[in-house]
Amino acid sequence: MSGRMLPELPPLPALTRAECDLVDSYLAAVDLLGRINPSRATDTYGALRAAQALVGGAAALRDALTLMHERGETGMCPATLSRALRVLDGERRTGRLAVSPEQPS
Repeated sequence: MSGRMLPELPPLPALTRAECDLVDSYLAAVDLLGRINPSRATDTYGALRAAQALVGGAAALRDALTLMHERGETGMCPATLSRALRVLDGERRTGRLAVSPEQPS
């Protein structure tokens, strides 16, 4: 090791277990959609595998939201959830969903 220390990440905000599951499931689905993105994918097999896994990701999202609803968590706190997404590198990860910039020909 070079002895270089990694920068300390800000702490995650306090979340319920269901909110944690929601954020984790959302980011997992985002990662899969990024692998499927036709403007960024490099091979059909990788995109196909990601699309197949997306079915399970959607079910995990549904389950997290169902649990929140059943527990009476009827509202979401966008500011808190946004902070959690930022700490977990959500901005970079969701950036893969955008159409890639046009390349000069």
